[in-house]
Amino acid sequence: MGDGELWERGPDGFGVLFDRHAKVVYNFVFRRIGSWSDAEDLTSLVFLHAWRRRSDVVLVHDSALPWLLRTADYVVRNERRRQRFRWLNVHKQVPATDEPDHADRVVARIDDEREARRLRALLEKLPRHEQEIVELCFWSGLDAQSAAVALDVPLGTVKSRLARARKRLRELSVVVPSDSLEKLS
Repeated sequence: MGDGELWERGPDGFGVLFDRHAKVVYNFVFRRIGSWSDAEDLTSLVFLHAWRRRSDVVLVHDSALPWLLRTADYVVRNERRRQRFRWLNVHKQVPATDEPDHADRVVARIDDEREARRLRALLEKLPRHEQEIVELCFWSGLDAQSAAVALDVPLGTVKSRLARARKRLRELSVVVPSDSLEKLS
């Protein structure tokens, strides 16, 4: 059953849509912000927004995923603005404290977040339009046509940006270990 039919079914269909796309949206958000817990919260916000704006959803190949990822991009940008504001206010009032690690699971999550930040820093060496292509095509698994819809650009633009992004990432691989580049795909 396609996403279009599920949208029309209301709350029951929306639950299936959530199950179908939540992991991809979550991974997209996590890779953008580098925090597991924030990614969980923001994924929920993406689907809340999708429910509220369900009449505005644009389906590509009967899939809502490109629209959901574009919505996730907006949610992440808004969250970054909020975090920046909070950070400025908190650091004016309270000194920063480090919390100790309590379990191997927490250590693994911290390592994952550190690696995500490192990969994010690598990706930030690319122009913004190429970053978006890597995030949508490599990390979120969209095809070029779906990425074109998500970015609201022509298909040829997506293909050329994708080629340039791959070339630049290969050039950066001289500085960055190749196993890190594999995590981008």
